[in-house]
Amino acid sequence: MRLQLENIKPDSGSSFRILLTPNLNDIFYWHFHPEIEIVYVEAKKGIRHIGDHISTYDGSDLAIIGSYIPHLNFDYGVKTTVETVVVQLRETFFDEGFKTFPELTSVIELFEKSKTGIAFYGETKRVAGERLKKLTTLSQFNQLIELLHIFQFLAVSKEYVKLKVRPVSSHTILKQQERIHQIYRYVEEHFTKAIDTNAIAEKVNLSVPAFCRYFKKATKLTYTDFVNQYRINHAKKLLLQDRNVTEACFETGFENLSYFNRTFKKITGESPSRFKKKKILEK
Repeated sequence: MRLQLENIKPDSGSSFRILLTPNLNDIFYWHFHPEIEIVYVEAKKGIRHIGDHISTYDGSDLAIIGSYIPHLNFDYGVKTTVETVVVQLRETFFDEGFKTFPELTSVIELFEKSKTGIAFYGETKRVAGERLKKLTTLSQFNQLIELLHIFQFLAVSKEYVKLKVRPVSSHTILKQQERIHQIYRYVEEHFTKAIDTNAIAEKVNLSVPAFCRYFKKATKLTYTDFVNQYRINHAKKLLLQDRNVTEACFETGFENLSYFNRTFKKITGESPSRFKKKKILEK
């Protein structure tokens, strides 16, 4: 699957589009679009992959993604219930008269910052998330008014980080984004086999040293650590499907039960057996 240009149309009778929990957990949807996107997601743990920024979130995440910035669906790979609110605005939304309103100066500045991506945290994330979740209960006129209130709330907040990512604007950037996507797909298809750095380096036309430098810079992880994280996420799914620890170990590519147990605990903070027992008790 290559980087896709998504075609977005506003909701009928509205100047923007609202999506609720699109349920794309099992789909690697690496895409971009001219629209500005505000995403709020609630999940136990997930991946935030926007441009060349890759990190994980715990509990929830809130971000504004500028025009033409490639991004992965925030629910990708999450195996638990995910609640998502996505609001997509035309890139010209604030050019159509709003820029003449001095009352919206802070909001205009917020969306200038969003051109390279912003993520919010703390009380700002919690409050804005709760308000975004209620948007679809309002009339379309009040949705617009409430969105402006939310934008103003975000605009004056200090609880944010700039992601400093770049939109797709050149062949070089597009090639880089397609390369990281190739690696994701390769891991999805080969995680049950022995980790072979030579094979993936050859796949993306890099020498092994160059690949290791590139991957560490892009993900802040070694390739082995990245594959093991993917394996452990899959192992958790198997344990929840009543596989025993030994089955989960060997079905996810680990060749040694002791190494599987150590890796599982390193990544999750608990042993596979403890994880399985706790989830059974929670049912």
